[in-house]
Amino acid sequence: MAINLQKGQKIDIGLSQISVGLGWNPNEGTGNDFDLDASAFMIDGNRLIPTEGFFVFYGNTNSPDGALYHTGDDPTGGNSADGDDETIKVDLSKVQQDIKEILFVVTIHDAIARKQNFGQVRNSYIRIVNDANGEEIAKYELGEDFSVETGVEFGRLYLKDSKWRFEASGIGYKEDLAYFLGKYYKGQIIK
Repeated sequence: MAINLQKGQKIDIGLSQISVGLGWNPNEGTGNDFDLDASAFMIDGNRLIPTEGFFVFYGNTNSPDGALYHTGDDPTGGNSADGDDETIKVDLSKVQQDIKEILFVVTIHDAIARKQNFGQVRNSYIRIVNDANGEEIAKYELGEDFSVETGVEFGRLYLKDSKWRFEASGIGYKEDLAYFLGKYYKGQIIK
């Protein structure tokens, strides 16, 4: 049975192969599609990603250690048969030893230009699924908490006492993906 997480709630994962799924439905009548983007930042002990490869998103779908795989971009939401519009596959047994945390961020692509925010998105959530049997382990629903924000730190996997745990962080920002990259990466991005 899945756990419905509240902001700040933490759970033990106890598995090595999971999927982190993102789903949403755009509000009708807003004029533009809502392109929510799931991204993962693999963070070391210095609270930074060691190299740009440890930033996994629609433009870099695989982490260098093979632990994370982004299945692709869904530019409109509400289209997937299983409910998840974007998915990041995670194999915790492959995570490089210096990585202590995997932060999952969701941003709205071109939010400022399109005058969009999370208050205009319905039924958005992040969930963790056991890849072995497809069972939902935990789900965190965004709800009405972020009416003006354009980026959200949804949740994080973190290592504690040699075990991976998940925390539903739920921290909203009026920022885009570039802000989060600047926060967690101090190198130069090679295009």
